[in-house]
Amino acid sequence: MMTLVIAGKELRSLFLSPLAWVILAVVQLILAYLFLSQIDFFLQIQPRLAGLEEAPGITEIIMAPLFGNAAVVLLLVVPMLTMRLVSDERRNRTLSLMFSAPLSMTEIILGKFLGLMAFLLLMLVLIAAMPLALLAGGSPDLGVLVSSFLGLLLLVGSFAAIGLYMSTLTSQPAIAAVSTFGVLLLLWILDWAGSGRGGEASTVFGYLSILRHYEPLLKGVFNSTDIVYYLLLMVTFLVLSVRRLDAERLLGR
Repeated sequence: MMTLVIAGKELRSLFLSPLAWVILAVVQLILAYLFLSQIDFFLQIQPRLAGLEEAPGITEIIMAPLFGNAAVVLLLVVPMLTMRLVSDERRNRTLSLMFSAPLSMTEIILGKFLGLMAFLLLMLVLIAAMPLALLAGGSPDLGVLVSSFLGLLLLVGSFAAIGLYMSTLTSQPAIAAVSTFGVLLLLWILDWAGSGRGGEASTVFGYLSILRHYEPLLKGVFNSTDIVYYLLLMVTFLVLSVRRLDAERLLGR
């Protein structure tokens, strides 16, 4: 119950923050522009596609690039939302008050994580509304849409869990944001680093790459390995966040 109370408080604080509203508006504006650009591109090449067998349709040309672009934009945006989750509490000296309250560190971390995820879910629903609008004049593959939405939700959940952990390490939100972006970028490009290596190293880098597990879901390929990867990533960093706060409370800092 206390987890939901903390989640509600975190969600309210986000909606009261001008930064969150600006981020929400800018993300929608950028993605709407990219979405309309893809529609324009599809209309330009449609006469040439009509003569091709098994030609790509609006799912491949419009919808998949939208979710791909959304992942890149959110890679840049999520660190700005997670940077204040715990670091602000430490900087304002309210973290010690939370330590003295009858709350477990698990409730605090899960509450903050769920509050942020509720805000991000709203953002993802607005993004998903764009390809849904294609139903008015076309027939996008709804299976691919569901798979892409699920993949983006898991990806953003991983971003949020990593950002939350980085926020527990410092009292400076800017440092938390930059370090979160650095970790996310490293996980993003691991696949590229592993492509130049052979054998076992390439396999390990490929599995650890956060991008490698997202790409199949964009194509509608649902693999339990990809789902488990994201769930493990989220659980790992949430547990690390709980351990970090537990250690800080024991030290009395």
